[in-house]
Amino acid sequence: MKIVDYDLYAVPPRWLFLRVETDTGLVGWGEPVVEGRARTVRTAVEELMDTYLLGKDPLRIEDHWQTMYRGGFYRGGPVLMSAIAGIDQALWDVKGKHHDAPVHELLGGKARDRIRVYQWIGGDRPDGVADAAREKVEAGFTALKMNATSELRRIDSPKAVSRAADRLGAVREAVGDEVDIGVDFHGRVTKPMAKRLAEALSEYDPFFIEEPVLPEHNDALPEIAAHTSTPIATGERMFSRWDFKEVFEQGVVDVIQPDVSHAGGITEVNKIAAMAEAYDVALAPHCPLGPIALAACLQVDACAPNALIQEQSLDIHYNETSDVLDYLADQSVFEYDEGFVDIPDGPGLGVDIDVEVVESRAGHDDWHNPVWRHPDGSVAEW
Repeated sequence: MKIVDYDLYAVPPRWLFLRVETDTGLVGWGEPVVEGRARTVRTAVEELMDTYLLGKDPLRIEDHWQTMYRGGFYRGGPVLMSAIAGIDQALWDVKGKHHDAPVHELLGGKARDRIRVYQWIGGDRPDGVADAAREKVEAGFTALKMNATSELRRIDSPKAVSRAADRLGAVREAVGDEVDIGVDFHGRVTKPMAKRLAEALSEYDPFFIEEPVLPEHNDALPEIAAHTSTPIATGERMFSRWDFKEVFEQGVVDVIQPDVSHAGGITEVNKIAAMAEAYDVALAPHCPLGPIALAACLQVDACAPNALIQEQSLDIHYNETSDVLDYLADQSVFEYDEGFVDIPDGPGLGVDIDVEVVESRAGHDDWHNPVWRHPDGSVAEW
């Protein structure tokens, strides 16, 4: 069997889908994208496909991964690793279909039948979170996530801290103490403010605080951890097992969040999950993306004993024109029941992409994240 063709589709709201075709007629789907940099990743995928993968046997996934990663002198980073990730997902989809088995069977079999999911509330600049939280809990979700703050100054006022605490307190009051509430710092927070926020939020027992500082400041995590008993989560902007080495060795991160569309795909995230298990660290894959990325995450979750919870993007604030289910021929594959989703058992990734819908919506690659500024005109972290 050989790879003979591929197509890339930039679709709303901000996703890039890859379709890989073989000479046997089998087709695999992947989702290689950096949100806001779809055109850049498209070029990286085209380069890997055109200069290496066309004509190759799709079943030799590990060898292809090593070649795509190690075959270039410069390696790593969000663009290359996201391109590799989407290709890797498509190859696993082909391999599962070739063997008429879900990917998780090829990875060793399921360690669970379903996994808990959480639902986003509140938007980019968190607002109306208490009402949204009640609505999502009434819909059956038992875990939520919200942004902690909008933009913050390097050292901000006591009021900025109290506003964040009051928002979380309102959610806690609205849903009680049986619902988990993850709080995302989104890399918007500097080390001194992260320490103050972590302390202030502890009263309301967050499920975790996410990305308390940007990954380039991971050396500050031990100091931040000393200010709270809340579990610390990070990893959505870390792209390989080598990026995760430092946080494992620090011993202060409790939940890692690699993205299966950014961190080298199923092949790499499966390895990262195994590393995390050895350090008693939970896995909660990052996935504010589309149905292919979510299906790939669930295949890894199925096999990872330390998988804790899965992010998913249904009704997330980014999805203004299209949503996860729009691109599926069978939308029941992602039915949520009491806050859980079943692991897909169909061949490959276990989802059936509606090609007509994909083709009709393709050509949308102009999403970019907003650029925020402080009152003095300087750029703020989004």
